[in-house]
Amino acid sequence: MQFSAREDIEAPIQSVFDMVSDFERFERMAMRRGIDVRRLGGGTAVTAGTEWNTEFKLRGKPRQMSVVMTDFDRPSQMRFDAASKGITGFTTVDFLALSPRRTRLSVEMSLAAKSLPARLLLQSMKLGQSRFRKQFQVRLSEFARELEQRHLHGG
Repeated sequence: MQFSAREDIEAPIQSVFDMVSDFERFERMAMRRGIDVRRLGGGTAVTAGTEWNTEFKLRGKPRQMSVVMTDFDRPSQMRFDAASKGITGFTTVDFLALSPRRTRLSVEMSLAAKSLPARLLLQSMKLGQSRFRKQFQVRLSEFARELEQRHLHGG
């Protein structure tokens, strides 16, 4: 199962990349939403090989997921591989400078099932695929507008 979305942002590529790679901010946002996030290896610098362990509830059941950054190519791409008990996936985030002050942010996500329960979960997601794709694009659009505001206000 694959999803992708892209959004153009009124900000330079380096600024967009820096904001998107502010992982401490994302970790805090996840924790506020009830997701337990632990970055392994200590330190604040995030590079290829950085790993996070997460715990969260999905459909009322506790789940664990490991996320590893497999590529960190400033300022053009980040790639993450994720694995849980029954699902694996990857996310690629691409940055393209459209002009000195405009950047295209593209996100592609792919999920695959490794077990029967995971196949059933993905199958139920496929049934609502058009709604999920639309929601994925809306969330990326909202995120892009937030990045533009942060760039304008220096934060």
